[in-house]
Amino acid sequence: MKPPLRVLALLAAAALAPGAHALDLVQAWAAAQQHAPDAAAALAARAAGSARGEQAQTLWRPSVVLEGGVSYAASETAARGAQFSAPGFGQTNGVNFDTSVTGGTGTRYALALRQPVYSRERSARSEALETSARAAEFEWTQARQALMLSTTEAYFGAALAAERLRLLQRQQQAVDQAATEARDRFRIGDRPVTDVHEAGARAAALQAERLAAQTQLQLQRNALADVTGLALNDEPLALPGERLLEGVGTLDDWLDRAARRNPGLMMAEAHVHVARAQARATSAALSPTLDVVAQLGYDRISGDGDFGRASHTGRNGAIGVQLSVPLYTGGTRSAVHAEDRALADKAQAELERARQRVAQQTRAAWLDLAVGASQTGALAAALEATRARLDATRVGLKAGDRTTLDLLNAENDATAAELALTEARVRLVTRHLQLAALAGELDDIALQRANARLQAPQRP
Repeated sequence: MKPPLRVLALLAAAALAPGAHALDLVQAWAAAQQHAPDAAAALAARAAGSARGEQAQTLWRPSVVLEGGVSYAASETAARGAQFSAPGFGQTNGVNFDTSVTGGTGTRYALALRQPVYSRERSARSEALETSARAAEFEWTQARQALMLSTTEAYFGAALAAERLRLLQRQQQAVDQAATEARDRFRIGDRPVTDVHEAGARAAALQAERLAAQTQLQLQRNALADVTGLALNDEPLALPGERLLEGVGTLDDWLDRAARRNPGLMMAEAHVHVARAQARATSAALSPTLDVVAQLGYDRISGDGDFGRASHTGRNGAIGVQLSVPLYTGGTRSAVHAEDRALADKAQAELERARQRVAQQTRAAWLDLAVGASQTGALAAALEATRARLDATRVGLKAGDRTTLDLLNAENDATAAELALTEARVRLVTRHLQLAALAGELDDIALQRANARLQAPQRP
């Protein structure tokens, strides 16, 4: 997730020279990857997933254990009817042997190696860990896309707030000019006093809107700074221009892509596989395990006994196979299997619900895009019409055919139309990115394409 050095250089230049150039969407995303807590959490989750994949491999590797211990020990042995023979002593039957260590020190050392050969439960755990590792990759992709979308929303939120403030400032300048003209005309008897009051009231209302817009801009810039970690001052933020999106394709195509590559769905499918593997591990009443076992051991007890000082020393070594078959577990195994089977059914139901949700979200995003281009065209035509009306109203006011209120309304409509068009263009860009995310296709290239549609806003 680290951005290239070229992007880091651009971010450093933006931080050292605020206001020198517009902070674009790609720069904001590069900064968010380095600063946002969500990015760090996603990377940590991905690393944890990789570790689970390694755990799956270790389940079938041999384990070596070295044991050692010291204890207070006692030992007694008694043999009756034994046969004794030794060179020079001949052979004697019915011999008794007694040994005793009533209080002494016991030492024990053992080295054991165990190599799993067959284990149904271990196989299920291995499969579950490997699938969980793949699920972690899907989770990382989903988290990365979510961070990219939240960065985009924060960026455009701040950009739209700045654009709204710019339009209000421009409108207030025009209204202030109209108010001044109305007062001057009133003094010479060319305008009624109602024009003065209407212009003054509209100017005061715009002043209140401008103050609220300034507050909103500060809040939006703070939200963007929280995501990116950049100290934002008055840097201009880019907004979509007149360049329209290319064809978005058919709804069926997007639904198919989302069903096959949506990272949330792929993660849910992985969870189903994990749950089913666990259920298979406990499905059989008997689940034997087979291991190759090798062991070397040394035991010694020394101390006082009933017959004087004594010690017992034993050394042993063995290598072979060990079969373990659980015959009865008190009902634990069947209860665990019932739980695993229910969890598998739950995971399958959650997968189906996720498929429905993704399909609904894909339809909504595609429909927004399908009508978005036409809506943007209509809003662009409306803006041209409101501007023409504003020009005509200005001319009509000078000719006496329009009132100051008509001019104020025309100014307000033109500002609202321009802001509505900008918001519609932003909505087109964000919906396209959301649709790409649903299909698992939102990446740096998709963001760069969206960034190419942006242009620096006008200064107030």
